[in-house]
Amino acid sequence: MSRFVIAVLLAATACSSKSAEPVPTVTPGQADSQHAGITTPHGDHSPRHGGLVLMKGELHYEVVLDRQGKHAIWFSDAVREDLPASVASKVAMTVMRPKAPDEVLVLAIDDSGESWIASGQPLSGDDVMVKVAFVARGESFEIEIPYAPLKSA
Repeated sequence: MSRFVIAVLLAATACSSKSAEPVPTVTPGQADSQHAGITTPHGDHSPRHGGLVLMKGELHYEVVLDRQGKHAIWFSDAVREDLPASVASKVAMTVMRPKAPDEVLVLAIDDSGESWIASGQPLSGDDVMVKVAFVARGESFEIEIPYAPLKSA
């Protein structure tokens, strides 16, 4: 019996010890290879269009903030199957720059019907925030996200 207890304690200790490996981080536009291809709901947050993937309930949305001011939002379901842009309405972005008036962008569905797009002023500098707003499934939603340009290699 004591051998069984020792074996259980050793197994529990081995399972609960923290790995020395760092936890990977995902930068907008960088593939999330740890979760790519996972088909369980909310298991895959890999950007497919070079943006940042976020969630609102069962709805995923990928926000693409382009340095030149060409912005887009793509929608997908819980397992990241593409959804038509028409799943949302009243899609807008407000770019908030320090010491400058807010830039309000009303997005429109692209010609393919796959995403919402807008053209605005180029993005640069520190402390730029972007408020994303839309209506989906009858609910209004908004979130503020910081703009962080991709680092050049």
